[in-house]
Amino acid sequence: MKKNKIIKPQTLKGFRDFLPEEAIKRQYLEDKIRRVFELYGYDPLETPALEYLETFKGQIGEGEKLFYKFKDQGDRWVALRYDQTVPVCRVVAQYPDKITLPFKRYQIQLTWRAEKPQKGRYREFFQCDADILGVAGPEADAEVIALSMDIYKYLGFKEVKVSINDRSLFKDIPYSLIVSIDKLKKFGQEKVIKEIIQKGFTEKEAKKYLEKVISLKPNKTLKAIFAYLKAAGFPDSWYQFEPTLVRGFSYSTGPIWEVEIPGFKTGSVLGGERYDKLVGTFSKKDIPGTGFGLGFDRTLEAMEQFGLLPTKKTNTKVLVSIFSPEYFEKSIKLTLLLRKNKINTELYPDPEIRLDKQLKYADKKNIPFVAILGPDEIKNETITLKNLKTSKQQTIFQNKAIRKLTA
Repeated sequence: MKKNKIIKPQTLKGFRDFLPEEAIKRQYLEDKIRRVFELYGYDPLETPALEYLETFKGQIGEGEKLFYKFKDQGDRWVALRYDQTVPVCRVVAQYPDKITLPFKRYQIQLTWRAEKPQKGRYREFFQCDADILGVAGPEADAEVIALSMDIYKYLGFKEVKVSINDRSLFKDIPYSLIVSIDKLKKFGQEKVIKEIIQKGFTEKEAKKYLEKVISLKPNKTLKAIFAYLKAAGFPDSWYQFEPTLVRGFSYSTGPIWEVEIPGFKTGSVLGGERYDKLVGTFSKKDIPGTGFGLGFDRTLEAMEQFGLLPTKKTNTKVLVSIFSPEYFEKSIKLTLLLRKNKINTELYPDPEIRLDKQLKYADKKNIPFVAILGPDEIKNETITLKNLKTSKQQTIFQNKAIRKLTA
């Protein structure tokens, strides 16, 4: 008999599995971010993983070479969600009677980009966005910048550095140069000048444009944003005008910003911009918008570095063991009682396995407590609760056990 071929277990480059211990950390971070979004009055939005290719085409700039695009079975060109800003603009244009302006939404979903994987950068990744659509004034930009800072404050970081600029200050600079200037901080002047020359400009022109950018000053819009942030109580050291900050998206039209964590060397953890013309590509009506995308993986790495993440392998609080098959039904009822009291409870699924093996299972999974229900406990309506961290156990009444587990 021919043996079936064994498929090598592997993931695609730039794509990852998350085992429970890592997934718990990710869930913790997502819940924290979601809490701050909703604290600010933002509502959730979800959009499809696949969009028509034309939805993204012409909106992203040089990033278009990173699209995951293909023809589907209906012979239509489609693309995996590259970002979440373009889809929210499509939604606002598509549902004018269902969207109340100003529209404040947050979105936490997967995005895909076919770029070279590196530390903190993957081909499939979570992105956390928050946007305000329908407000043209700098107050909206200031609010989402304040929101971005408050997220990191809530996550436990002692300090953030927000660099802020305004793309309208670049109105006389060609977009191809803007993309190169955006790399100034990462690669330095010499490499950026070489890249600009390769695009058909002279060395003199390249240096002239760089000097122009470096000498930029805050305009009225930026001054209004800084005044808002000061009134909101953020320290002056947390934000600054950065004339060389550009950001590469072609849809940026106004204020732009990036957030960095002092001491975290991988790069910025969040970026945002104003995009007043993007909704107009899906509608006859321009609706102003501003918002940001938070780098979930980089934020997670920064939290790991600064010790801000929980260290646990499971969310289960107690394992209800099976003393012997004849007491299985009693263990089921105890499990139901604990869950009714909002205690994360796992019931060992095989009544034939010896108790010592069940205890080893709980210890390996890092479940803090094991509830043992033998003949004496059943007779006296008690539970023997074993603390696997201290190896101590006590036999107590059920209501006392519930108080102990919910403390």
